[in-house]
Amino acid sequence: MVNSLKQNYEQRIFPELLREFKYKNIHEVPKLVKITINRGIGEAVQNSKAIDKSIEEFAYITGQKPIITRTKKSIAGFKIRDNMPIGLKVTLRKERMYDFLNKLINLSLPRIRDFRGISSKQFDGRGNYNLGLKEQIIFPEINYEHIDKVRGMNITIVTTAKNDQESLALLKKFGMPFKA
Repeated sequence: MVNSLKQNYEQRIFPELLREFKYKNIHEVPKLVKITINRGIGEAVQNSKAIDKSIEEFAYITGQKPIITRTKKSIAGFKIRDNMPIGLKVTLRKERMYDFLNKLINLSLPRIRDFRGISSKQFDGRGNYNLGLKEQIIFPEINYEHIDKVRGMNITIVTTAKNDQESLALLKKFGMPFKA
């Protein structure tokens, strides 16, 4: 079964972008490459269960198990030793990427309190978009009774766009709710 966002991209968004930016080659049209979701867990130094709880939450949200990021060197001032678990990351591609983006746009972002749209100033200059979320409870898979602490996450949407205008047009056509 083809994902609705992917099908929408192939049938509607791709031809619109081709006409709008007057590309000479179809391979110049921007497309999604991957979505990475990161969470730094500084409290994991004292509380090792924080990593386990976050792994469980990421698995529910993304549908795949996250990778544990570890420290590269010891820092005595932060009580960090070499190779300690300090965060999580997940890289989504293909079908899971489109499923997550669909869920993010249509279910999760509208559940943010006092939501008026996301900023269009969080592009990195190379066509990639970065979004910071303050709480994981906006995702419908997370049961509010089972969380021990509200934690945020960073979401990076990587595209093949050459600049921010092309990437903004692509994400708007996907239905990303940017501020007016």
